[in-house]
Amino acid sequence: MMNRHCSSFTVNINALQTNMTSITILSPHEQRLLDKNTGKDSPFREQHRRAFRILESFEGTRPQIDVERAQYFTESMKQTEGEPLVLRWAKALYHIAGHITVSIDDYQLIAGRIGPQGRYGILYPELDGDFLDAAVKDLPNRTESPFTITAEDAWTVVEEIAPYWKGKTYHEALNAALPPEIHRLTYDDPQGLRSRFIVNETSSFRSSIQWVHDYEKVLKRGFNGIKAEAQTKRDALDPNSPLDQCEKKPFLDAVMIVSDAVILWANRHAAAARELAETETDAQRKKEILLIAAHCERVPAEPARNFHEAVQSQWFVQMFSRLEQKTGTIISNGRMDQYLYPFYKRDKEQGLLTDEQTLELLECLWVGLAQFIDLYISPAGGAFNEGYAHWEAVTIGGQTPDGYDAANELTYLFLQSKREFPLHYPDLAARIHTLSPERYLWEVAETIKDGSGFPKLVNDEEVVPLYVSKGATFEEAYDYAVSGCTEARMPNRDTYTSGGAYVNFASALEMVFYNGQVKKYPGQLLSIETGDAAAFTSWEQLWNAYKTQHLWFLRTAFIQQYLIIKLRAEHFAQPMGSALHNLCMKYCLDLHTPQIPEGINLGYFEYIGYGTVVDSLAAVKYLVFDKKRLTMPEILDAMAVNFEGKEDIRALLRSAPSYGNHDSYADEIAKEIDLLSLDYSKKYSAELGIHNDLRYVPFTSHVPFGKVVSATPNGRLAWTPLSDGTSASHGQDVNGPTAVLLSNYVTKNYRYKNRAARMLNIKFTPQSLKGAEGTQKLVSFIRTFCDLKLWHVQFNVVNEETLRSAQKNPDLYRGLIVRIAGYSAYFTDLSADLQNDLIARTAHNELH
Repeated sequence: MMNRHCSSFTVNINALQTNMTSITILSPHEQRLLDKNTGKDSPFREQHRRAFRILESFEGTRPQIDVERAQYFTESMKQTEGEPLVLRWAKALYHIAGHITVSIDDYQLIAGRIGPQGRYGILYPELDGDFLDAAVKDLPNRTESPFTITAEDAWTVVEEIAPYWKGKTYHEALNAALPPEIHRLTYDDPQGLRSRFIVNETSSFRSSIQWVHDYEKVLKRGFNGIKAEAQTKRDALDPNSPLDQCEKKPFLDAVMIVSDAVILWANRHAAAARELAETETDAQRKKEILLIAAHCERVPAEPARNFHEAVQSQWFVQMFSRLEQKTGTIISNGRMDQYLYPFYKRDKEQGLLTDEQTLELLECLWVGLAQFIDLYISPAGGAFNEGYAHWEAVTIGGQTPDGYDAANELTYLFLQSKREFPLHYPDLAARIHTLSPERYLWEVAETIKDGSGFPKLVNDEEVVPLYVSKGATFEEAYDYAVSGCTEARMPNRDTYTSGGAYVNFASALEMVFYNGQVKKYPGQLLSIETGDAAAFTSWEQLWNAYKTQHLWFLRTAFIQQYLIIKLRAEHFAQPMGSALHNLCMKYCLDLHTPQIPEGINLGYFEYIGYGTVVDSLAAVKYLVFDKKRLTMPEILDAMAVNFEGKEDIRALLRSAPSYGNHDSYADEIAKEIDLLSLDYSKKYSAELGIHNDLRYVPFTSHVPFGKVVSATPNGRLAWTPLSDGTSASHGQDVNGPTAVLLSNYVTKNYRYKNRAARMLNIKFTPQSLKGAEGTQKLVSFIRTFCDLKLWHVQFNVVNEETLRSAQKNPDLYRGLIVRIAGYSAYFTDLSADLQNDLIARTAHNELH
């Protein structure tokens, strides 16, 4: 007899079938999900049997916190007080390498994990130590991206780890350093534990912003070669020079210690593999385990000799980097199709490697990546990075350092793997340029059409000239790697690691209407008074009031950043990251040093709520001052009641000219807003010693930032998400996707170089891209994006009915992958607010 649970499940399955079969066209990703839930196996399982087997051992499990890294790091730091920070950090890493648990995963062909079996995250008490004890107790109950922790490990955190760090963290130092008028726009409490989500500092929940190592250096030289270089430099130091003995010597000692640490860690994996092989009864698996042991004994100590060793060496570097520090958006993988290609090509030519074996090794990396979850203890950090966000960008395509197209056979294998293997790891980024070959763009388009949000596209025609204008050589700029969400790095020229401010300019707009206050914090004068908005009689008055608030917010952000730059080097070091950077080795300086000779310091601040602000100002200008269909008091009254009973006014406001439609009325306002920030940045960035560039990359912060902003005059309801990146406001881009591109193009101030990434989300229905004709349309759309010199674009190809069904029946849609904000995630792992935000984005059903 069927029980009640089974009956319910059958009904849900039937609902799923009814919903999906009623949709005219499904994406391949949607079709596979339907097949899985109706008992059909993946058509790719046989080709990717090993990766499927590993994935199914942890998929859907809640991540757990591992405390070993935090425990051993803290033990070492207690013992080295008074020594130079970079040396203390290296010794702590050596202590971790010698004591952290090592194991060999079942079915894996590579070794190197830094936590228990399954999905896991690790702690960085140097960041969160002042509130780590309280936060750990809350993590299992957190709505966004919860983690579990055992009672024993929680006790270790509360009693042994957290007490040492109280009074020593960077976060406490920054909180104490902020002047009162800066503090009140930054934090919502005296201790700085709660963000206002107005001018949000991001430097205290990560040790570094997104980063890409020079992995090729390790593959070619090994850590023994890097250690030898440091030893040679140390031997050449002047024994009488205070600079050499007090600054350079500790740095070089740290490089040698951390090189030994990575090698020690790899050798411990080799020993674990040999021990495991002794009890393995399956002959084939025993052979695989012994090969793992041999590889770990070889790399990353020595140069890699083949593709498998290169993959293993790269994996050790990126995982040890995660032990070293918390890199914002996780450490990126760089241009894998370039630095791995010589090993792939040589092995293929010698008959030692097939494409099937290549894919199997790469997918062993992908399932390893999927088990490490970037854990944000800070509530603000967690709100910015919903759905276990991750940006370990793998870059493909683009151009070679001498300016020729870089696509190769390995490039296409990366795209094939992304289409065939059901995992949102790694974050795949495809570089596009004017001469990108048709085959490459076609396969990129086919991968986008698959429907899991990959790859995101970054445009060489925008990035390369900008980087050259900021001091890079063409060779360096051509060799950039995508890093993090939409950003890019030149691994041996970039030298800036401090997180920048996320600025809620929709809040600045609200302060125009409430004279320096906001409804979220009644009675508190948070900014400066700009007058009674009800009394404004001209567009110029409104614009000048917004401009005043906008510039006050920028002042807050730049003073924040000035203090951040001064403080961070006193609290963080990264000896391994520095060992892999040519300029750090040349000048014997840690990468967190504020100014490294010859380095290019590419900083940023984020504009959050661009479309919201533009549309709001356009609506008021158009309806109040130009057409005189509404008055300022009428709009203010409607906003005050969140448009309840004022639906006619809301509809009128939403009908006004909007950004994202290639409408010059709104786009001219957008360009002027962009110019406000660029002029300020141009004037004051030099005082910070960096390029503090304007970016539009919110991650998922437009959701929590919206929760502190009341109703806005574009008809947006109170506390709902703001527009994201340089995308249009929800549902307002009604003239098609090409108009969205054109609005982005005409609103940029191209004569300024102090601009950076613009994140653009576009959602298509599968119907709009069906068949070969749809692929060709998408290729043409990508070429248009390239020709317009826009920085970034990413796509969702999904039916709205699928998303709504996933909200109602989450158990049936656990595998539904969607594109969020520079990363993809399982839809059911997202909060309801973020799910609704995704659903509310315009779904373009035609592409002309």
